[in-house]
Amino acid sequence: MDVPPLVWTLTIAGIVGLLAFDFFFHVRKAHTPTLKESAIWSSIYVGIALLFGLGVLLFGGTPMGTEYFAGYVTEKALSVDNLFVFLIIMASFKVPRADQQKVLLFGIVFSLIARTAFIFLGAALINSFAWVFYIFGLILLITAGNLLKPDNHDDDSEGLVVRLAKKYLPASEHYDGDKLFTMENGKRVLTPMLLVMVAIGGTDILFALDSIPAIFGLTQNVFIVFTATAFSLMGLRQLFFLIDGLLDRLIFLAYGLAAILGFIGVKLILHALHENNLPFINDGEPVNVVEVSTNISLTVILGVLVVTVLASIFSPKGKAKNAVSGAKRHATEYLDLNYETDMAERGKLFARMVREEDQLRSLPEKYKRLIRNETEFMDLLRKAHTEHDEAQVRAANP
Repeated sequence: MDVPPLVWTLTIAGIVGLLAFDFFFHVRKAHTPTLKESAIWSSIYVGIALLFGLGVLLFGGTPMGTEYFAGYVTEKALSVDNLFVFLIIMASFKVPRADQQKVLLFGIVFSLIARTAFIFLGAALINSFAWVFYIFGLILLITAGNLLKPDNHDDDSEGLVVRLAKKYLPASEHYDGDKLFTMENGKRVLTPMLLVMVAIGGTDILFALDSIPAIFGLTQNVFIVFTATAFSLMGLRQLFFLIDGLLDRLIFLAYGLAAILGFIGVKLILHALHENNLPFINDGEPVNVVEVSTNISLTVILGVLVVTVLASIFSPKGKAKNAVSGAKRHATEYLDLNYETDMAERGKLFARMVREEDQLRSLPEKYKRLIRNETEFMDLLRKAHTEHDEAQVRAANP
């Protein structure tokens, strides 16, 4: 189904309007969103995406609507996985909690731009070369294999571009609010805020290389690919603050995504065989193979995600890993004065860390192996306790 230019224009205007609203009413003034604020706005953005899908279903028909929902769910799941990497990058650069919203919004906008470029490039390739489906399928199968590797989220957070920028461009070690440049010793230098945005932008390009072939495996309708991708990114900022504490607990998410991407990769290769024109495969003739319908794809994707999330949340290993990673993160945040200068907020961080320490003490011995570099981990906790004791002494004797 061809989408009229007016619908394209209104859709793009609506998406740009949502991004502008997000910036001027939520992100422009640096603050840490409350759980209630994040929950409300996450629900609103998901609601907008679902309403848009119902509109597609009503005006575009059942096949088009099913393709949209399958694409939206897949891209949303991949976006949640991307939040793990964003979390690592921002922790590495010690981004102030109140300024993380701006970094996330930049990541969303850059991701949308990068993915849009890949969408139209992918569409042009598909229209010209049917064998591109083989390439897309292979990319997804390789990506699925990489997700099954242990510690697939522990990659270098800086990347080549950031390392080159630090080496050859003057950069400050300190933040100056949310400014990208600042004056230091009379010279104009980069701030870590600009460097973290470069790091986020670099990872966004890599994410696009995975996500676009995935959704093209579900639909070749460019309008559906674009809108499902765009709406999956909407509200990602709020979702980050809403599930920040749950991210580390989704220990089986990588396995679920690997299953989904592997399934879509096989689906793409089957489609490529059905449309085959490569001379060295079946003498250039289409191969009579079974093709997977979009309805089956949507069912498989939803089923895998439900099982993955439930298994992660209720498994003893998930609870254990959440306690370990949470205690480490909260201890690091507490010790870093530049990370969160609000003493009341630091008190909350310390209380969370103490609760997670209590959970760690009650863990069965087999789960304590989840603590990597145990000596460093214990030293970190001791430093946090020492700092807290000293802070209490200073408060009692101003």
